[in-house]
Amino acid sequence: MSVPALKVRDKTKLGTERPRLHKVILVNDDYTPREFVVAVLKAEFRMNQDQAYRVMMTAHRRGTCVVSVYPKDVAETKASRATEAGRKAGYPLQFTSEPEE
Repeated sequence: MSVPALKVRDKTKLGTERPRLHKVILVNDDYTPREFVVAVLKAEFRMNQDQAYRVMMTAHRRGTCVVSVYPKDVAETKASRATEAGRKAGYPLQFTSEPEE
């Protein structure tokens, strides 16, 4: 009887991958007051007055601005909560999230 040849397996490295990050983006509109946008940025994204004003002005000038980067579930939650704050106040304020490149 012949003995089958045994193969030695290479050890595979088990590792965890970091979660893919997503950007939260502020979309400019012509109706939402600047002060309201700054207030939402301060409340939802915990920015100070100067940071929130700079983000709001960048979105105003360029049309959109990346607010922050988070894991997917956090980014989607923050974007939807900030958009909902605008809807409750009667403004078309919009935040979106998309994968970071």
